[in-house]
Amino acid sequence: MKKSFIYFALVLALSIQVNASSKTILLDSVKVDPQEVITQYSLFSEYHKNRDFQSAVPYGWKVLSMDPVKFSKWIYYKMEDCLWFLRDSADASVEQKKLLSDTTVYLYNLAMKHFSENKSYFQLRKAFITEVWLDASVETKIKEYELAFQLDPNTDSYYYNRLGQIYKANMDGNDDYKSKALDLYTFLSEKEQDNPVWNSELESLVDNIDQLIDLAKKNWDLDPENLQKAWKYVSLTIKAGEMEKAIAGLEILVEKTPTNVTYWNQLSSLYYKSDKIDKAISAYRELIKLEPNAKEHYLNLGIALKDKNQLSQARVQFQKASEVAGGWGLAIFYEGLLYETAARGCGFEFMDKCVYLLAAETYRRAVNTDPSLNQARERISALNNSIPTKEDYFFRKLKSGQSVKLEGKCYDWIGRSITVP
Repeated sequence: MKKSFIYFALVLALSIQVNASSKTILLDSVKVDPQEVITQYSLFSEYHKNRDFQSAVPYGWKVLSMDPVKFSKWIYYKMEDCLWFLRDSADASVEQKKLLSDTTVYLYNLAMKHFSENKSYFQLRKAFITEVWLDASVETKIKEYELAFQLDPNTDSYYYNRLGQIYKANMDGNDDYKSKALDLYTFLSEKEQDNPVWNSELESLVDNIDQLIDLAKKNWDLDPENLQKAWKYVSLTIKAGEMEKAIAGLEILVEKTPTNVTYWNQLSSLYYKSDKIDKAISAYRELIKLEPNAKEHYLNLGIALKDKNQLSQARVQFQKASEVAGGWGLAIFYEGLLYETAARGCGFEFMDKCVYLLAAETYRRAVNTDPSLNQARERISALNNSIPTKEDYFFRKLKSGQSVKLEGKCYDWIGRSITVP
């Protein structure tokens, strides 16, 4: 290993330059034989392939000293393999690890100079080892990462988070680092909206969620056409229970992207929760247009119509929900609730009891469709004392098998009959 270190030190002292007019590679102003470059690279590559990295390194430096461009698509990555392996070797002393760390930084600088098409990769790797391997200052670590992200904003979030943690660890008394940490984790939370880690990081940086909402609103105001920033703001307002702010944001979002189901789902839900039932109904109808085969939209529309006491229209939606689903116990259960609701709002005469019986029969149908519907079983049990008795049928001279049409001012919309047990 010592031979490799000595060789590197000698090579580093040499000046590598390219004659721009003739494209001839010079080493200390001496012409280099192109065939010799190929030979040296072949030897280097063979040692690398066999994972004899210590033997490969001198040949790699020889190639780079003669022509740092010719094999740039391969040699820098292979040299990186060698240096990382040697540094991680259990045989490497502390001094050797330090020298190999510095050597790797030199390699990355050389790569960025002569293989600029992948400069972002080498800068990111340089930033990483500056943080992890070197005894560098906080300012230096931050500078290297920030440069890497300037070269490639789409860098993996793992590295963004490493920079974020550096900001966080050093932000006491430094508002600039705190501001940068907020910006960084805001960016990540917008980039990966389904990753809860970034929102948790943001929350750890502020005293309360209102500060995050204000920050998100500010970022959106500065970039009003950015839907990700708008959604970030809306998500925070929902989390904070700021329904009016969330609704206002979502109304803008559905106006800009009227076919976005996620936005409509959230908006319809917030309308319903804030008792804006008419608006909720309109939103559910929009969702049905967008997703006509989604059973939940029909169910939700039916529930909203039920709340408006539009029982007949609600039943249409519950039946449609079950039809779309190929039989859905929950939708059938809600149909039963309509009948029970109608009876409770009317009285407790014989006709009312017959409607309770229809409700109980509908609940049984729901259980037969979905045996896990315990709420349907509970309603069946609760209605045991509300359905007609044998005496009720006897006094009306109704016999088993006969039909009783459900009618009256409360039940004209039902259009159904029950059969005497």
